[in-house]
Amino acid sequence: MNDLGSAKILSERTVTAGEVTTVVYRYVTGHPIDDTGYLKLAFRFAGDFGIPQWTDPRALNYVTVETDGDCRLEPRWDPKGHTRPWGRCLILKVMGGYLDRGDGVTVTFGDTSMGSPGWRMQTFCEKTFEFKTLVDPIASYQFKELKRSPTLRIVPGKPARTVCLVPSQVVAGKPFTAWIKREDRWGNPVAPPERERHPGYPEAGRHVLRRKGLKGEGSVRSNPIEVVDGDTVSPGRYWADWHGQSEETIGTNSARDYFLFARDKARLDIASHQGNDFQMTDRFWEELNTLTASLNRPGRFVTFPGYEWSANTALGGDRNVWFAKEGGPIIRSSLELIPGKTSAWPVAPQAADLFRELRRHPETEPFCAAHVGGRYADLRFHDEKLEHAVEVHSAWGTFEWLLEEAFERGYRVGICANSDGHKGRPGASYPGAGKFGSLGGLTCMRAARLDRESVAAAYAARHFYATTGHRPLLDVALYRDGDAVGMMGDVVPADKGRLSLGVSVRGTGPVERVEIWNGNRRRSIHLGDATAPVSGKRYQLLWGGAEVRGRGRLVSWDGELVLERNRIEAVEPINFLNPDQPLRRPSSGRLAWESNTTGGHAGMLLTLEKPARGRLYLRTRQKRFRHDLGQRPDKPRIWKCGGVRKQVELRPLPDEPSSETLDLEVPVRGLVAGDNPLFVKVYQEDGHIAWSSPIYLVKAADERKT
Repeated sequence: MNDLGSAKILSERTVTAGEVTTVVYRYVTGHPIDDTGYLKLAFRFAGDFGIPQWTDPRALNYVTVETDGDCRLEPRWDPKGHTRPWGRCLILKVMGGYLDRGDGVTVTFGDTSMGSPGWRMQTFCEKTFEFKTLVDPIASYQFKELKRSPTLRIVPGKPARTVCLVPSQVVAGKPFTAWIKREDRWGNPVAPPERERHPGYPEAGRHVLRRKGLKGEGSVRSNPIEVVDGDTVSPGRYWADWHGQSEETIGTNSARDYFLFARDKARLDIASHQGNDFQMTDRFWEELNTLTASLNRPGRFVTFPGYEWSANTALGGDRNVWFAKEGGPIIRSSLELIPGKTSAWPVAPQAADLFRELRRHPETEPFCAAHVGGRYADLRFHDEKLEHAVEVHSAWGTFEWLLEEAFERGYRVGICANSDGHKGRPGASYPGAGKFGSLGGLTCMRAARLDRESVAAAYAARHFYATTGHRPLLDVALYRDGDAVGMMGDVVPADKGRLSLGVSVRGTGPVERVEIWNGNRRRSIHLGDATAPVSGKRYQLLWGGAEVRGRGRLVSWDGELVLERNRIEAVEPINFLNPDQPLRRPSSGRLAWESNTTGGHAGMLLTLEKPARGRLYLRTRQKRFRHDLGQRPDKPRIWKCGGVRKQVELRPLPDEPSSETLDLEVPVRGLVAGDNPLFVKVYQEDGHIAWSSPIYLVKAADERKT
């Protein structure tokens, strides 16, 4: 059965990301397809295009199917209708006849003839958006793939916003480069960032650049810059996205495209690729090692080879594996999608097996992190010499419960965040319109130099902090009698002397509060501007959490807010990252929205016309309540909604936005015997969060309580 037919796109083959358009697909039969046989169009998992529908000809994503064969075609949409990563499938069943050789099938995605606006294309760019075509000619449900399937090229839209990226740390008196990037409404860079040379700053300090934005956008602020003296002994600040995938597994575009985006468009310092082990062939693993070696440039851009070990949760769950050198082993959880089910490398069906196999290859310097993705890591499995971190945030959501479990088990781990992006945008991984509910995270490495040896050493020492995708400056240090004795990640004995924790923050927006934690116990809260008046005029309203820890975690918060006996003076959305679903304001006292969370949060900043007056009604799919705004207007309220940290939070803010800078020195008290993991969480008014890796302060069992 050599001739399976042919397929092509009859309409325009270059389309704009996220646009509503019409795409006409045409298949011509080769070998006849029998009654109850099938034609299947499969799309990649990452694609967040509109789901085809054929019931409402006036609605978005309306699809029509026609044939000139003597039969009818019954369409069905199946989100998991083919082998990973080609799960999203339009399946056409041949009924009441058959398709003979030469018969044609025309599928019009976004047929506008009866009023539909069209088909919403996926929101991110792709060189070859493929309509993978498979047929079942014999009606045996054994699908055969065409040798060549048609593709589209998806390109960015018009510029919608400006991003200014600068190094987080520069040396006084030395010039540096700022990068001005224009993005479309979905976060796709519309062109390579513009390079702007800055003469540098003469003295140590902290600064922010302001640059002209697009028309109507006003000035745009860069991430904060720390200027250090040339002779200052201080680790650098290097931004990393350790975790994402490309089209060779379940992502988008090639692995080379992935690294070039991280380097040239996201302006990252460090990047790694994490394909699922059970899908990465031996050949691709060799190619990936060759690629990371060729792109690694100490002092400019540092790459690490690696993969995602992806066992079922009960066998250990997702683990990120990296190597400081090429040539490391790809130890697979299974051979599920490996052609021929054979590999030169061993299979490790449990995480304990993985750790054992990695320890056999110390020459490649392996290291790991526990991760939550489609499946999540089971922390019953752990190797303290290999697994140095827990990932608390990614495009999948926020997962502090995994960190809490690590503390409960007595593990010493750092706190990282990455994108786990599937859309080919490491370092700038916007969620788009699909299953991913959060902006991808970043990890700031505090390494001595930008090279593999220094970065890997910093990772092993837990010298890093995590963010929800922004680039703040964060320092945490332990002091004894005024002398610094440890930074984030260090293990320090609780000897005699006066202990204090120093925290220094320069956010990318107003700092709402800093919380200091000892493991799973919150020790103190420090407001961004503790002396500012809080009259009940400004509020931060957030909803968030997940249904479960695994794949079905998405929570719908569709709802509305109604304000009685007051008016909304201003409102700013928080994490409304889908521009097709904005926060709506039907009237001065009412807001409405569609919003989903997958472990993270969304919400708004509210400014009211009159302080602490009136009543607020919130109605969502998860919770309905009313709140008297005059009742303790300076105290936060939290309403629990079950699930995994599902809750609504209403938090009063100072009448004016807080400062972006907060410096603290807090006495360390209430230590317990053994490890005391001291770390901070930084909350910004705009919803962004940063976590420092803990300082492990160790108190001997026979010491007095301090």
